[in-house]
Amino acid sequence: MSDEEAKPVLRVVKGDLTPEELAALVAVVAARNAAAAHAAARAVKRPRSEWGHPARLARTPHRFGPDQWRRSAWA
Repeated sequence: MSDEEAKPVLRVVKGDLTPEELAALVAVVAARNAAAAHAAARAVKRPRSEWGHPARLARTPHRFGPDQWRRSAWA
């Protein structure tokens, strides 16, 4: 058994906790750890998808000329 496996993660120094109180304490500490890990994961910047960019809603002005109704979908 290595030293890391033998070390307790949480140790109660004072008081006499019931099993229910200890379970509540462990749940609170675990929830706080999970929230911190979630916040750290969300802090990582990911590239923004261009599919939902508002500039895609703006279209170029319609140009008049022969066959422009077909080319208007590509511009």
